Amino acid sequence: MFSIDPITVLLLILFCLFLIKFFNESKGDLPKNFPPGPKPLPIIGNMHIMDMKRPYKTFLELSKKYGPVYSVHVGSQKMVLLCGYDTVKDALVNYAEDFSERPYVPIFHDLSKGYGILFSHGENWKVMRRFTLSTLRDLGMGRKTIENRISEECDSLVKKFQSYGGKPFENTMIMNAAVANIIVSILLGHRFDYDDPVILRLLSLINENIRLAGSPMVTLYNTFHSLVRWLPGGHKKVNKNAAETQKFIRETFTKFKEHLDVNDQRTLIDAFFIKQQEEKSEFASYFHDQNLTMLISNLFAAGMETTSTTLRWGLLLMMKYPEIQKNVHNEIEKVIGSSEPRSEHRMKMPYTDAVIHEVQRFANIVPTNLPHATAQDVTFRGYFIPKGTYVVPLLTSVLRDEAYFEKPDEFYPQHFLDSEGNFKKSEAFLPFSAGKRSCAGENLAKVELFLFFTSLLQNFTFQAVPGAELDLTPAVGFTTPPMPHLIHAIPRT
Repeated sequence: MFSIDPITVLLLILFCLFLIKFFNESKGDLPKNFPPGPKPLPIIGNMHIMDMKRPYKTFLELSKKYGPVYSVHVGSQKMVLLCGYDTVKDALVNYAEDFSERPYVPIFHDLSKGYGILFSHGENWKVMRRFTLSTLRDLGMGRKTIENRISEECDSLVKKFQSYGGKPFENTMIMNAAVANIIVSILLGHRFDYDDPVILRLLSLINENIRLAGSPMVTLYNTFHSLVRWLPGGHKKVNKNAAETQKFIRETFTKFKEHLDVNDQRTLIDAFFIKQQEEKSEFASYFHDQNLTMLISNLFAAGMETTSTTLRWGLLLMMKYPEIQKNVHNEIEKVIGSSEPRSEHRMKMPYTDAVIHEVQRFANIVPTNLPHATAQDVTFRGYFIPKGTYVVPLLTSVLRDEAYFEKPDEFYPQHFLDSEGNFKKSEAFLPFSAGKRSCAGENLAKVELFLFFTSLLQNFTFQAVPGAELDLTPAVGFTTPPMPHLIHAIPRT
């Protein structure tokens, strides 16, 4: 006699209810004048036509058919895509308040619970951003204080590269640690040795989470959260890694609180604790430990990963294009010589400046941007977009905009040079995004990129391992680092 386990029946019933729920949500009526887009299928929406590893490629292709403002469905989630410099700038700058929110994304909500700065909302975000910007300025961002720290770290990085004696090595963790030390000095007031197991563990956790955040499994988790959350996969690992990182942060700032001197404010953590004690402030309720934990986590990850990834792309591209590397060498010799690179040299080095800008443009390391959401109902370019709509201001469509870049798919420093070899700005250069949610560390990153890049090129010629093919295909992840590769750092005499 055939029998069925009652638990199996219950699970099947629940699964069917979930399917009905997603079907009803995905076939829901769209608002009048909602942006056009490909017709979604029940439950999966447009996922069947998407490159799940590199969705920005699909989004860019769809814009050619549906225009600069269009919609897609990822499962039952309706997304509006903004494509091209003119459209993205219009939304993020001219309609800054309307597009200033963050959407609910399960994996990011798991990590932040709405605290910190990257994925927080409303007043919490505004208070944390104001505090961050003002504190970074107070601690020397934009002044010689921070430039001296970066120069000292450049010396340490050069010595680390020299230690390999011209033998090939993989530079991911080294570059991560060097750049991380700048933000660590601001947050914690000290630096780590490159071989310190603490910094290596933290960097490995962050790198793995950034890679997993852009993986197909985490996309499925974000799309079908109620179903997928019970399954093993990348989303479980992301949460485990984040818990370990946040535990380290909490243990670290506990030590700071025990030795706080209100008259000697040296770090961002000190500044936060002083704010905690200002009970009369109307914003005092936001300065709690959960916000501090997430703020440090956000700044540590964002302050390290994007800049170090850009620098790794820079060295890879110098190996790929030795004639461009030679031109940079010549300009360094002419302007800096054997002196220590300083930020004021940039104005006299248009070619190197153009190369760094082109590295940022070509590397395209946050191709989908961080997601935005509408803070209120908005009519934008003739389309009605309701409050709370998930919005993707597609940065890859800005940095590869054919209307502003002559050879958008090539590495071409002349994008930032005029006919006489002078540096030329491009308004479509938005690697830090724009508007109210633009990168809070933009000014710091610009100084880091120039000083680290010129210090390394001043001291080394970078070459590929003989016989190796230099693949410029980006790796899969929420950001797009280069594929793993070895480098030769040949000392220059």
